Amino acid sequence: MTENTASTATSPRPTGRRRASRAAGPAGGATATSTGVPVETPKTVKVRLARPAGPPPRRPAHRALVCWAALATVLVAVIALSAGVARLVYTQHKAEAAQAQDQLYVDTASQFVVNMFSYTQDTIDQSVDRFVNSTSGPLRDMMSQGQNTENLKLLFRDTNASAEAVINGAALEKYDDTAKRADVLVAVRVTVTDLDGNNAPSKPYRLRVSVQQGDNGQMTFYDLKYPDGGN
Repeated sequence: MTENTASTATSPRPTGRRRASRAAGPAGGATATSTGVPVETPKTVKVRLARPAGPPPRRPAHRALVCWAALATVLVAVIALSAGVARLVYTQHKAEAAQAQDQLYVDTASQFVVNMFSYTQDTIDQSVDRFVNSTSGPLRDMMSQGQNTENLKLLFRDTNASAEAVINGAALEKYDDTAKRADVLVAVRVTVTDLDGNNAPSKPYRLRVSVQQGDNGQMTFYDLKYPDGGN
């Protein structure tokens, strides 16, 4: 067994001065400046959401067929509108023609009555002949019998006066399209003036005048009646 002698024993490390320890950083109490490492900001990433599945794409329409269909629709609308306008114009024209025809009968009847009642001593023959020549049918037969025309002239001469007729009103009562004949109610007022120019009180008359239209369009004085009957 080996003895440990002083010469062989490990001499202890001499004790030296201990260094003072301090925190890391600059000396002298200076403020520590932090040195940062630059870090790049991450870019924004846009995420696209998947669209929901829709119906399958439609087949493109046949343009020529669409154009023809549209043209046909417009053409039908134009034809229908034209037909409506034509019908309206025809209806209006027909109504106006009928109204004008009715007014012609009324005006003719009124003129016949004026001719029948109006005369002067100097124009008795002309006035009576004009009235008789405008008659037809039953009225013409009555005036042609015997001396009725001459008797009417004598009656006017015996008055030693003149007469003037004024129509107060006239209206169509009925119209027979087959016979082309109309009955017109006429209200007339007759004023007789003697040879000295004195007027007698006017006398009102109400008459039913029948007007006949011939094939040539000529209007004639067909018949004359009072509304309460009688010729």
